Formats: sequence, C-alpha cells, structure tokens
Amino acid sequence: MKLDRMDGMKRTNYCGTLRTEDIGKKVVVAGWVQRQRDLGALIFIDLRDRTGIVQLAFDDTTDKEIFDKAFTVRSEFVLMAEGTVRARSSVNRDIPTGEIEIEVTTLKILGASETPPFEILPDVDTKEDIRLKYRYLDLRRSNLQNNIMLRHKITKVTRDYFDENGFIEIETPTLIKSTPEGARDYLVPSRVYPGSFFALPQSPQLYKQLLMLSGFDRYMQLARCYRDEDLRADRQPEFTQIDLEMSFVEPEDVYAIAEGFVKRLFKEVLDVDIPTPLPRLTYTEAMNSYGSDKPDTRFDMKIVDISSIVENCGFGVFADTVKNGGTVRAITAKNAAGVYTRKEIDKLTEEAKGIGAKGLAFIRWVEDAPNCSFSKFMTEAEMAKIIEATGAEKGDVVLIVADRKKTVLSVLGALRLTAAKRLGIIPDKFNFLWITEFPFFEYNEETGNWDAMHHPFTSPLDECIQYLETAPEKVFAKAYDLVLNGIELSSGSIRITDPELQNKMFKALGLSDEEAHAKFGFLTDAFRFGAPPHGGMGIGLDRLIMLMCGADNLRDVIAFPKVSTSAELMSGAPGNVDEAQLKDLSIAIIE
Repeated sequence: MKLDRMDGMKRTNYCGTLRTEDIGKKVVVAGWVQRQRDLGALIFIDLRDRTGIVQLAFDDTTDKEIFDKAFTVRSEFVLMAEGTVRARSSVNRDIPTGEIEIEVTTLKILGASETPPFEILPDVDTKEDIRLKYRYLDLRRSNLQNNIMLRHKITKVTRDYFDENGFIEIETPTLIKSTPEGARDYLVPSRVYPGSFFALPQSPQLYKQLLMLSGFDRYMQLARCYRDEDLRADRQPEFTQIDLEMSFVEPEDVYAIAEGFVKRLFKEVLDVDIPTPLPRLTYTEAMNSYGSDKPDTRFDMKIVDISSIVENCGFGVFADTVKNGGTVRAITAKNAAGVYTRKEIDKLTEEAKGIGAKGLAFIRWVEDAPNCSFSKFMTEAEMAKIIEATGAEKGDVVLIVADRKKTVLSVLGALRLTAAKRLGIIPDKFNFLWITEFPFFEYNEETGNWDAMHHPFTSPLDECIQYLETAPEKVFAKAYDLVLNGIELSSGSIRITDPELQNKMFKALGLSDEEAHAKFGFLTDAFRFGAPPHGGMGIGLDRLIMLMCGADNLRDVIAFPKVSTSAELMSGAPGNVDEAQLKDLSIAIIE
C-alpha cells in the first residue's frame, strides 16, 4: 500500500476533545483506527488518540476517491483526516464525543498496520507476557495511557509543591560505590579500573546527606533507584523515589511537609480531601494491633491478647505456650460464619502453617452456642472470658494462634488481610498512617548478629542511647514510615550527625573501624567539618501512582516494566554481549 504524506496538513484538535459546541467547525484530527464499519453506502471509522475516540463519517456526499480510501482502512492504521464537525444521527452515550462526528473531506493514510497480536481495548483478555512483548501496542490501550498521563500530572504537582516549599531539585550520581543497604546491588564493571565496579544506587541516601553538609538545606529529587531483589506486585528492580532531605529539623517537621504534600496531591489530582494531621501508631502498637508494620486500617479486626485468660487453662497448647514465654492471640471476623465453613477454615489453617504457625484454633458461632475446636478443654468461665475479650457474637468467627510472639503476630496479620478480602469488607478509600519509633536493630537469626532495621545513619531516640552496647533490643529509632492502605509508601528518619555516636552505632552493628571507614568513610569524614542536624524520607512514586490509579500492579503505571524474573520482554533485556566487550572490561564468563 502506498502511504500518503502530510503535505502541510496540521492537526487542529485531539480526537477526544470535540463536543457539540464545535459543530460547524472545520478540523484536522490524527490517530489510530479503533475500528472501521462498512455499511455499504456508509463507512464509519472510530479514530483514537490519547484523549479518546471520535467518529469519522463517509457517505454518498463524500468524494469517491476519499470513500474508496476509507474502504481500505483497517484497525491500527494511522490516519489524518480533515472535515467538518456535525451532529450524529444516532448518539453514543458511552463516549464523550458521542453526540458529534466528522464529515470527512480529506483522508490521508500515514501508516498501515498488520493485524496486531491482540485487540487494542481497555480490558483485553490477553496474557500479560504477550502484551508486555508488544508493550508499544499495549500502551495504546486507554486505561494504560490514562495511568501514564496521571503519572505525569502527579510528578508535575510534586515538583510544584516542593519548589513552593523551598526545596531544590538536585540530581545525584547513578554510578556510585557499592554500600550495604539491605538488598543486592546491581553492579557495573569499570573498563578503566579492571576488577573494580560501580553500583547502581538503591537510594541517594549518602549523597543527599552530603548535600545537607554542603549547605543545600532542602533537597528533593525524582530519583531512579535499583535493587536486585525478588519481585512482586508492588516491587520492581528499577523504580522512582520522591527523595527529600531537610536540615535543622525534627520528625514533626518532616511529617508536616509530607502531609502537606499528600493533601495537595490528592486534592489537585483526584479531588479527594485527605484529613490532616495523619494518624500515628508506634511500631510496637502497629504490630500488637495489626500484626504488621504497614497495616491496612480501612477495616478493624484488631489482634487481641488472650494469654492471661488461657495461661492456666486445660488446653495444653495454650497453657504450655504461655508457660514457655509465648503468647496466645486472636482476631474476630465479624459476620463470617456463613462464609467460613469448616472446610474454609481448614484452608486458613494451611495458610497459617505456611507462614510458620503450628496450627490454628477457632471459634465458629452459627447456632445458639459457639462451635469451638478446643472447648472440651476449657471451663465455661474461661470460654466466656475469651468471647468477651474478642468481642465475638453469633455469626462471627474467631481465629486463634499460640506460638512465639513474632510468629503469632505475623500469622494473624496475614490472616486478617486474607479474611477481609474474602469477606469483601475493605472499603474503597484512602487511609494514610504514620508508623513511628521503629526498633533500631533487627536480630539476624542466620548470622547471630544485630542488623540495622533501616540504615546505620538513623538516629536512635535520645533515651535509648544508653542501651546501645548492652541491650540492643531496647533501642528504638527516630525512624518513620508512611503507609497507605496497607502498603509502605515511604521510609525515613532523622540522621546521626555526631561522629562519636556514629562510631558507637557501627560498633553495635559489629563493624570494625576499618570496615566502617572502607564502606562509609567519605560520609563519616565529612561529618568532621560541621554537619547540621538533618532528616528526610523517600516516597515510592510508582506505588503512590498505583494506589491513586486503582491499579493492582506496578507494571500498570510504568511505561516499560520488568516481569518477575527481572527481564524486559519487549527488548529482551538482559542479553548477551560479545567477547570484545567482555575483554574491554577484563571480565570472563564462567560456565
């Protein structure tokens, strides 16, 4: 097929922007063919661009050459059409342009298309790996285009907000020194320094602290970050972070800036009012109530401690657990007895075992008296106390786990989410939450060492410094996370700026002076030249957009995402390189 040239034609309007007030106007539109309908004496073409669809009309008044050309058009052809806007004889209420059409006088076919591997429809039923292989076609779908355009709007509001609040956007390096930050680094070999490697940044953490030492007291950046870790729906190997750091601040100052940002963002982009100040829970409160440090607070179902009720009961599983230093706790799923049959509870039991529990006890209240998996070992008074403590009523299901505290909380936290989704009780709204006062240290059972839960530059609470060397489990940090609907959006902290305290922290983490200097020397050396108190956070931009779009997966808000194997199906990355390239880098592949 011979293609036309534009020959000076210029687009005057986007397809989806035309309305009844444009009737009589001469316009030029351009885009892709959604579909062509040949009705004999009439031909209609739905033309699509990123703003929507408009109908092109060809009838017995159309020039024969133009009419014949319209007859040859197929889906995904690229067209430019000139004509006059007129009222449609049959209105289509499903699209914003459904009251008008364009009576075409000039038609140019600028690009032909083979039959695409799937239809370009918002809810196309095609396997994701096929769509990702042809991502450039997938991105023509209106829902993905709307997500990407919403992303643009979110980043614009972000930059405007932080600019108006005195932040300076500064780019930090992408090729950096490898430093321990919790996940594996992506390494980049150096040609100039054989055997040495750059790392791609997991975050700009050290550089943004150095910028505070440099006198830029308010920094922000839409920073590209990289982590070589297992993927899931809300995690990609490369992601974007709204990174910020502020000098001369305490946590309250960081909270105020972040809360002002989300309030402004949600109002401007979604016209949703986020009430501030945002609620707060300490890490300990969150774990005890929800079994998670990123709880979804859109529904209740809190964890209840019944250890004191069952510590001397006749049920050995409960009593022995408490006697050996463990705990017995429960959640109550309201009005769940009709959904959670005994067979369904058996499925929950298998899920609990998969997370680490030895089993799952339950109370299912269907009849006048509750049916209980352990009632024969309990007195009536003990059962009555459990019912009272859990708030159980007829129609409810109570799930109980007995084990070490860490296991009990993680299992009930997971079952809480499973039950809420199964019962359909999670409302469609936005619940923000601050989690504060995280433990500074996290015990590593594999190595027997205490690791930093955030990073080693996080400042401990003043009252906890006394325990650094003697009781690391008692040290809590000036660290905070911002959580939205059960997803961690942001992590941040106030930083250590006292070299003496920093050295104590390194020693508590088991780092010798030599190791600490080798890994972080360029930062700790800088602290000797006057470091202002500072703190900040990094907000996951992709996760934020995913939640604002109502998407289920980060891949739906990133133009060219990776799959679970970290591969990019469209380009075939990662790929092999030739021997000459490896030789330049002094690298050999070992089979």
